[in-house]
Amino acid sequence: MYTTYKCLPPVTVVALSTGWYSGGDRCLNYITVRANGRSVKAKVVDECDSTMGCDDEHDYQPPCPNNIVDASKAVWEALGPVQRKVPQVQSFYQLSLP
Repeated sequence: MYTTYKCLPPVTVVALSTGWYSGGDRCLNYITVRANGRSVKAKVVDECDSTMGCDDEHDYQPPCPNNIVDASKAVWEALGPVQRKVPQVQSFYQLSLP
């Protein structure tokens, strides 16, 4: 079992799918995620790998779909009720990338 930590105040961070992550160019930059008439700024801290997966380095998780924002709970709570991993950006939320 892993130790669980709680950030106070809640931290708005995201992992972007491989294409949006842009080889790390967006890492540590802020993006704006919009949904339900609300917006929140979130710091890009990781890549949700769309090309690799199912191996030790990726914790045996499958690859992420394209066009994914995997966000901290604080991001989704700020936006209201939306899916946590949304594959179609135009359908559910807007993303402003630097």
